[in-house]
Amino acid sequence: MRGRASHLRALLSRALSPSLPSRGRALPQVLGGSPPSLACVERWISARPCGSGAEMFGAGFLGRARFFSSDAAAATQGGSKPPAPAVAGSAGGEGGDDGQSGKSEQADAGKAVRGGPVSWLSFLLLLVTGGGIIVYYDKEKKRHIEELKNRTSAVRPGQSVGTAAIGGPFKLLNHDGKPVTEKDFMGKWTLFYFGFTHCPDICPDELQKMAAAIDKIKEKAKLDVVPVFITVDPERDTVEQVRDYVKEFHPDLIGLTGTTDEVRQVARAYRVYYMKTEEEGSDYLVDHSIVMYLMNPEMKFVKFYGKNYDTDSLADGIIKEIKEHK
Repeated sequence: MRGRASHLRALLSRALSPSLPSRGRALPQVLGGSPPSLACVERWISARPCGSGAEMFGAGFLGRARFFSSDAAAATQGGSKPPAPAVAGSAGGEGGDDGQSGKSEQADAGKAVRGGPVSWLSFLLLLVTGGGIIVYYDKEKKRHIEELKNRTSAVRPGQSVGTAAIGGPFKLLNHDGKPVTEKDFMGKWTLFYFGFTHCPDICPDELQKMAAAIDKIKEKAKLDVVPVFITVDPERDTVEQVRDYVKEFHPDLIGLTGTTDEVRQVARAYRVYYMKTEEEGSDYLVDHSIVMYLMNPEMKFVKFYGKNYDTDSLADGIIKEIKEHK
């Protein structure tokens, strides 16, 4: 029994820190000289103070042991966090932290939505602005179309507005080799056609249509119109070549030719396009405009007639223009 009492005294001396406050007296004073009984040690465990100094020391030791054990458990579970007052309270605290973190996340999400780049108000303003722009553009487009219609309807049928920049001075040779200028045709209604004598089909067809229309105009309206053929192939269409060519279509048909520069000048004045194609040695074709130009007695442009006119429509159209200009 004495051995156990000595062992217990040594344990108590090592466990207790001198800095901790003591609920009982000092160790030499508490233990005294007599060892504690087993019943007293059991009462230490149940925290029941004994009558002697050893019993009171055991009660103080038991309280300190409980304090240190709770500190150690809290340090193990929470790391550097201060210990919770009770286990249930700790669990409740963790649940509370989770609840607070959940609330904070919801609050952050709400702030992100409210502070986002596009809100319902800005989206509504965007729709209103876009709709206004579309309505304004559609209104302006309709107004512009209406103005164009009014301008078009303001010009009455048959009324000419200005004069096209077609025609001009030229100097060529006729099929008899005599020099000819635009002044030689003053005082007469003249119908010009540009082509070349080596044309396989289009030029002959157009010249035949011109000759037939000239005869029909004279027959129906007793009007004289001078038909004129101007070559766009001066390299091959000599005076002799042109003379032989125009005789095949009409006795009044006048053929004109000249140098390359002279032909280029008159073609430019009448806005006629022409270009050599498929050149193989001396055999080639000339791509050119297929148009007839009606000029009044002052050698001013009146109207042009394309390939889509047949003999009757060409004759009727020329008669109409001549009568309107008289």
